[in-house]
Formats: sequence, C-alpha cells, structure tokens
Amino acid sequence: MAIVKYNPFSPWLPERLLSVFDEEEAWPQLRLTEGLDVYETDTDVVIKAAVPGVPADQVHITFEDGVLRIKAKLEETKEEKDKKKVIYRQQKVSSFDYTTTLPRAVDSDHISAEVKDGVITITAPISEAARPKTITVKSGGK
Repeated sequence: MAIVKYNPFSPWLPERLLSVFDEEEAWPQLRLTEGLDVYETDTDVVIKAAVPGVPADQVHITFEDGVLRIKAKLEETKEEKDKKKVIYRQQKVSSFDYTTTLPRAVDSDHISAEVKDGVITITAPISEAARPKTITVKSGGK
C-alpha cells in the first residue's frame, strides 16, 4: 500500500487542478537547515555550528551546567546603509541561537572557539574523570 499525501480538497477538485495549489511549487520559500554538529574525539567534545556572515565578535558562547549555548546576530549598521546607493532593500538580519547539552563532562576552563568560513568550531576537552579507564584483570589462581 502506498502512502498518499492527504489533501482535504481532493474529493471536490480534480488532481490536475490541485497541483496549482501545491505549496512547494507555487510559493518560493527560504529553507534553512539547522547547522549544529556535536561529536567526540578521543580527547575532546567538538561542536560545529553554522553562523554564515557573522564575524567572531558578534558570536556569544555560554556554558553552564553541561549546557552550551551559541548566539550570533548580525544586522547591517547605519554606516553600512549610508555608504550604499539603495536600489532595492530588504531588512538584513541574521540571527542564530543554538543550545545543546554536551554528552560528557568537560573541562570548562579550557574550552576554545574559532570562526572560519561561516562555521564556529568549539573544542571542549573531556575532563579526566569522564575519560574511559582501562582496568587490568588479575588472575585469582596461584
């Protein structure tokens, strides 16, 4: 059995006419895929977040109780607006707000962050207490 997209108008309108009302084809849409990756290496938890066009001084990162928050906002300044001869204008505001819990305890005193090519990379060293330990097994025999 095939899965068919439900359309409340289908009993009254022919299928060819319904395609005119298909949202994906009829209206242009801005689509943004969330750009947050969290992964572990042997020694670090690494977080990558997309913040295209936002300079490093406009990115704010907080870490509290195992929760990492990345906020970034970019608005065109009055000086930038005054330097341009406007032909067409839309309000230009880019805003990003990512929140994630980290999968392990990290050393919060040594978290580092860098923005490059529109992606912020945060490296948080895994705390010594949270790293896996190897336990040697002793033989019980004589």
